[in-house]
Amino acid sequence: MAIKLTYRRTSRLSMRIVKNGDVHVSAPLGMSKKEVEAFICQHQEWIVETRKKVAERQEQQTAFYHQLPLTTKAQKAEAAEKVRALVEPLIERYSAVMGVRPSAISFKPMRSRWGVCNVKNHSICFSTYLLLLPDWCVEHVVVHELCHLLEPSHNARFHALMDKYFPQWKEARKETSRRTKGR
Repeated sequence: MAIKLTYRRTSRLSMRIVKNGDVHVSAPLGMSKKEVEAFICQHQEWIVETRKKVAERQEQQTAFYHQLPLTTKAQKAEAAEKVRALVEPLIERYSAVMGVRPSAISFKPMRSRWGVCNVKNHSICFSTYLLLLPDWCVEHVVVHELCHLLEPSHNARFHALMDKYFPQWKEARKETSRRTKGR
């Protein structure tokens, strides 16, 4: 376990555990190393518990994504075609209702995101791992990315668009999170 200390313009000490289990500590500028070490010592139990939870979550995510092997070119191509068949009718349906149309659609085995919208060129890329989700959660991702063609950021207008075009988006997001993170 590595501990990374960063001094910044902040008023208090904070600590987090990153994916690989390392501890990242942020401390106010000018705080002594002794104070930081005392803070870390006081929170040893929290560090141990949180590192354990992070490791469990990583294992659950790995198990989730390994349900769909995408190691060969053939597997990736087959998955992309299956996702295309699932996503394109949804894009057609919602594009007509929303009055938007992506300039290009692509598919990649992304684990960190379900979809990515490039608002500059209006292209959307979807994760082939969408195949692991229920259809209504895939529909949520499609609507989410299409909404970005109308509103680039996740602000109140974006959420209002989601409410309008896919009212059960919050439930779909929870279900997706539950499946991928085991919550």
